[in-house]
Amino acid sequence: MEMRYVGGPTAVLKIGGVRLLTDPTFDPPGDYPIGQRVLTKTGGPAFGPDEAGPVDAVLLSHDHHPDNLDRAGRAYLAAAPLVLSTASAAERVGPPVRALPNWDHVELPRPDGGVLRITGVPAQHGPDGSEHLVGEVTGFALSGDGLPTVYVSGDNASLDVVRAIASRVGPVDVAVLFAGAARTPLVEGANLTLAADDVVEAAGLLGARHVVPLHFEHWAHFSQGRDTLAAALAPLGDRARLLAPGERITLS
Repeated sequence: MEMRYVGGPTAVLKIGGVRLLTDPTFDPPGDYPIGQRVLTKTGGPAFGPDEAGPVDAVLLSHDHHPDNLDRAGRAYLAAAPLVLSTASAAERVGPPVRALPNWDHVELPRPDGGVLRITGVPAQHGPDGSEHLVGEVTGFALSGDGLPTVYVSGDNASLDVVRAIASRVGPVDVAVLFAGAARTPLVEGANLTLAADDVVEAAGLLGARHVVPLHFEHWAHFSQGRDTLAAALAPLGDRARLLAPGERITLS
């Protein structure tokens, strides 16, 4: 698996010859309204959609927050052959967004003649009982013969959800975990994504050989950033990879 970090929740993945993009965000820094609130973007992407290039599918955790799908990201979706997301996103955005319910899967052809299986998995964008406030979100599990098993969490804040996924698809080779302990007045005092210590615990629950955090910087509503994550991940040693914007890595 090859991975290149764009910024925020956005990364280009290449696994088994299939190219994927997570939560497209390519807009510059600035204020982005969301209902009666505003989210402030503090840093831009390391590269734009042209350099990201075409992909076989986009993995979209949800469409209704601008830190996961922005204006340039929506333009990118329009040219994508397939976007996998929630039923709510499919209804709001329309084609090429396709709902991928929890534990359902699609199979994409690989250049070697095999397939990459993409399975929808649960995600919870806040504490128990906040779903009516934060909206529907999803995560993904990637697998295939001879390929590493990869978990992409999306905006998930629940370790109970991680436990449920670990029981179905674990152990995983690569855990791509959205972190940053995001907080907004929408759910006062509660994390909307994993805190740094949760990332470490999730890695253990999943039996992950590699841990790659995303979505922990470039927005003002993250309560924890790169330094906090680096300190928490230090005991994991080489298992954890905290990428710099634009950095490319290969994991196996």
